[in-house]
Amino acid sequence: MGGSENSKAMVVGHLADSIREISGLPECQNVCKKMYGNLIRRVKLLSPLFEELKDCDESLSDEQLQAFESLRAALDFTMILLKSVNHGSKLYQALRRNDTADKFQQITEKIDAALSDISYNKLEISEEVQEQIELVHAQFKRAKAQTEFADLQLDLDMAVAQKEKDPDPAILKRLSEKLQLRTINDLKKESSELHELVITSDGELGDSFEAVSSLLRKLKDCVLIDNPEVASYESEQVSIKHRSPVIPDDFRCPISLELMKDPVIVSTGQTYERSCIQKWLDAGHRTCPKTQQTLLHTALTPNYVLKSLIGLWCESNGVELPKKQGSCKTKKSGTSLSDCDRTAIKALLDKLTSNDIEQQRAAAGELRLLAKRNADNRVCIAEAGAIPLLVELLSSTDPRTQEHAVTALLNLSINESNKGTIVNAGAIPDIVDVLKNGSMEARENAAATLFSLSVLDENKVAIGAAGAIPALIKLLCEGTPRGKKDAATAIFNLCIYQGNKARAVKAGIVAALIRFMKDAGGGMVDEALAIMAILASHHEGRIAITQADPIPILVDIIRTGSPRNRENAAAVLWSVCTGDFLQLKLAKEHGAVEALQGLSENGTDRAKRKAGSILELLQRIEGEDSIQNS
Repeated sequence: MGGSENSKAMVVGHLADSIREISGLPECQNVCKKMYGNLIRRVKLLSPLFEELKDCDESLSDEQLQAFESLRAALDFTMILLKSVNHGSKLYQALRRNDTADKFQQITEKIDAALSDISYNKLEISEEVQEQIELVHAQFKRAKAQTEFADLQLDLDMAVAQKEKDPDPAILKRLSEKLQLRTINDLKKESSELHELVITSDGELGDSFEAVSSLLRKLKDCVLIDNPEVASYESEQVSIKHRSPVIPDDFRCPISLELMKDPVIVSTGQTYERSCIQKWLDAGHRTCPKTQQTLLHTALTPNYVLKSLIGLWCESNGVELPKKQGSCKTKKSGTSLSDCDRTAIKALLDKLTSNDIEQQRAAAGELRLLAKRNADNRVCIAEAGAIPLLVELLSSTDPRTQEHAVTALLNLSINESNKGTIVNAGAIPDIVDVLKNGSMEARENAAATLFSLSVLDENKVAIGAAGAIPALIKLLCEGTPRGKKDAATAIFNLCIYQGNKARAVKAGIVAALIRFMKDAGGGMVDEALAIMAILASHHEGRIAITQADPIPILVDIIRTGSPRNRENAAAVLWSVCTGDFLQLKLAKEHGAVEALQGLSENGTDRAKRKAGSILELLQRIEGEDSIQNS
């Protein structure tokens, strides 16, 4: 009996605490306000039941305990959902409102199901409480059956605003009011929230990023035009004096949506504000935020033509760009660490050489953060001689110190000249050792560091020769989602060098890639196909891929995959089938002709070429079969 009473006390106490916590959540300020508020109000009405049960001595049956456990689980999910919808970009929440409404509906159904399993007449509660709970239960039943989440006007306005280049100002004003994005400050905050969303999304926003960016630009332009009395509109990037002109879209950074002052080009050809894309790279991302393509390298090339055009536009529109900050060499001593305090950095280096393991760990951690913060710090830290000391700490027996050291080197390697300094300090074998034997975080950051260093072609050879590829494949197979992506990006870049393709094949990468390609929900299909496409151009790679029975999954991806994946799948299929009659027959048996005909009509240019070449091969074997049968 004592165990049953303890179980009752625990579950009832947990439920009472959950209801109290949900009831105390702040008011929602976005398009989810109605469903958010209704759900909290209904949950709050359950409170008297569990407050009364806490005070009674009656034990609960196993069935009642199980029903309360189901309700506890439903309320835990409720808390997660409510917290997730009450922050971040309001435009993004609006765009995903139907998905969010589905989640609210599912939670409502879970709570209703749990309440249905509770026998109120068997509980030692007052009639008033029983009546209230039954009324609340009835409310959950009605909410489950009705579409209280519909807002047809908002759906229509969002659709029109996205579709039309210059939407009716009345539509934009309605959206502005509905989303509470009425002022310049509201829009600046929304821009910051979107910026943060891009950084933390790990490249998963997809088409939503373009849609939200476009809507925010249109709302900004609408608010600025409607407020000519705004004397100056200042943000991090720009000060606009007098009446604010509409900034051309091509002059805005796709991440911050602000006028660019230092535009740079990434490997996909997209242009961003340097500080914004640098923050994205510093966060460990290796994809282009706008196109979601994998970056072949992290070098940033100044876009002088666009910078000149922006300068001319600013001059003709009375817009003053803030002056670019000087490099760390022009900073005065005694400034803050973010302004490159050489004295403070020197003190940290002294601690790196200390015999005190805690001082070493703390100093390495501080340098890791400073190197991540801005470009000036990366130059100053390297110039102060930190890199050889950090390389020594890669062999530290303290796991946390090792993590800090490899991550600091990763952040420092963002600076192109630091890449050479890191390699010249003999870092590659030690980074590979961390990749093999470090903690999971250290292994992930070691993989990212090797990718960063492999941007220079001469380093691809050295990294492959140091035994990195088998260790990267191991991380690819057993790492966290982020670790798998870091490993895949590094492997892809290293395999641009022919010798590393053979190493990857010998280390058994093909079997792992096939597994990823078959697991559509695993999030690694893009990376697996990109690597396989590059391996298929190598003789040993082609043999290993052929032996892995790739035809069924390749044909399936050509039929249903994304444009880039269909292109890569066709490239691999072409390599496997060229000169191999058996593979061509297998491809035909698995429906390749129909899939390739579809690709030849609506694929990318490269995909169309590959599809055409394979179809020609398939037609030849059909002709040969006809001759043999006649």
